[in-house]
Formats: sequence, structure tokens, C-alpha cells
Amino acid sequence: NHSCITEVTLLGFSHHPGLQVPLFLLFLMIYIMTMAANISIVVLVVTDWHFHTPMYFFLGNLSCLEVCYSSTILPRLLASFLSGDRAISIRCCILQYYCFGSLTAAECCLLAVMSLDRYVAICRPLHYAALMRVRSCLHLAAGSWISGFLSTIANTYWMSGMTFCGPTDLDHFFCDFTPLLKLSCSDTSLMALVTLLLSALFTLPPFLLTLTSYTCIIVAILRIPSSTGRHKAFSTCSSHLTVITLYYGTIIFVYVLPDTDTLRPLNKLFSLFYTIITPFANPLIYSLRNHEVRETLRRAF
Repeated sequence: NHSCITEVTLLGFSHHPGLQVPLFLLFLMIYIMTMAANISIVVLVVTDWHFHTPMYFFLGNLSCLEVCYSSTILPRLLASFLSGDRAISIRCCILQYYCFGSLTAAECCLLAVMSLDRYVAICRPLHYAALMRVRSCLHLAAGSWISGFLSTIANTYWMSGMTFCGPTDLDHFFCDFTPLLKLSCSDTSLMALVTLLLSALFTLPPFLLTLTSYTCIIVAILRIPSSTGRHKAFSTCSSHLTVITLYYGTIIFVYVLPDTDTLRPLNKLFSLFYTIITPFANPLIYSLRNHEVRETLRRAF
């Protein structure tokens, strides 16, 4: 017999009490800048007809996704720093996991679509207008969002019917799958296997597509006769690859490597990169480095 629990305590960074105020100020600044940058890009893409192109359409979708992504985790984390109350109900915890997992899968798909768009623009420029029509872009963007929200619906529904019996402490700063599963006294072996297969299905193909697209782009860039053109193209491509490597690298580290006592503190640290740092960096790398975007924002302000 087990006594069921109805809420858990997200330990977060409570092991470092002297850092609570500095961490609150740091994460608050990151959240404000993330929201301001991404919302500005969404408004710009919607209101300015100069940006009604496939590339900026996908960038607008990415920025909209990052707004939702950051708002899933950071407000709750900031509130815990401010009030000291780290308790969260099991239902809210499962809901947070569903939103986080869905948006992560959607971002993987959207990054793959954006890399495909750049591949067609650089490697197949004469076919770009025919392939990237309005209807095709809408289908690709909608497919990314729908795939993301379908990817975790089965295991979230499965998890909602499980019995949780503790302990009540969850050693993470948000409700992630593995720490939450450890609190259950139900048999979770089959669910863990199904979730692993679904995660591989919704993340590995987008990753391979992204990698293949940028490999073809780099090969095409090497054929550019002008050294100035090569340098400019490599500058853009390398920054995109940096974000993608950081995003996928930290996800692989957290979810592929075994969950041991030695790696657990590192898992929490690396989780910061794909949950907080990447939404902050994406608008800077993908949009705000663009001269046309910067000039339009400057005129608007």
C-alpha cells in the first residue's frame, strides 16, 4: 500500500541559498529580453509587408514559439525565487511537462523547416518561388506545431492516470519527464520505452534533416567565387549551426546519457541551455543580426 501525493516541491537551485537574489535578477533580465526580442520580431513580421517572405514567416513562427516556451518555465521559476514557495500540484506539474515537451518537439520540427527553406534558397534558387509558395509555408509551419503537440499527448495522458507516492521533492527547476517519473509507484518501464521511441521519432529525423541541409549549404558556399560572399554566408551559417549544436547537444546530453548521481547536477545545468538560453539566443542569432531587421526596428522605435 502507498499513500498518494498531490503536490511536489521543485527544489530548483535551493541548494545555493546565497544565490537566490542574483539568480532571480539574472533570470528576470533574460526573460524580459527574451520576450521583448521575440514579440518585436512577431509584430515586425506581421505588420511590415517587406517581411512577408517565407524566411521571415518561419522566423515569426519561431519567435512566437519561443515566447510560449519561455513562459512555460521562467515565470514559475521566478515566482519561486521571489516567494520561496516551490510547491506545485501534480496536475500542474504534468501540464507543465506537456507544454514543455510539445514546444520542444515543435521547435525541432520548425528548425528543420527553416534549414530546409535556407537550403532551397541557396542551393535551388531558381525553384525557390515554386517550392516555397504561401500554401506550402503554411503547411510546413502548421505541421511543425501540430506534430509538436501530438508528440507528447499519449504519454501525458498515460502519466495523468499514474499513482504518485513520493518522495515529494523533485530535484529540478521544472517538471521534466525523468524526475517526475521517479515519483511514481506505478510500473513505468513500458512508458519509459514508449516515450523514448516517440522522442526519437520526433527529434531524430528533424535533426538529421537540419544537419543534411546545412551540410549542403556549406558545400554550396564553398563554390562561391567571391571571398566576401563566402565570408558573409559562412558568418550566417556558422551562427545558425552554433545555436543548433547548443540546442541538440544539451538535449542529447540530458536525455541520452544515463541518469546517475554524478551527472544529475550537470543535467540541471545543461537543461538551462535548451530551456532558457536558446529562446534568448535565437532572436539574436536568426533575426537581430540581420541588417534589414535592425534598421526596421530602429525606424519603428
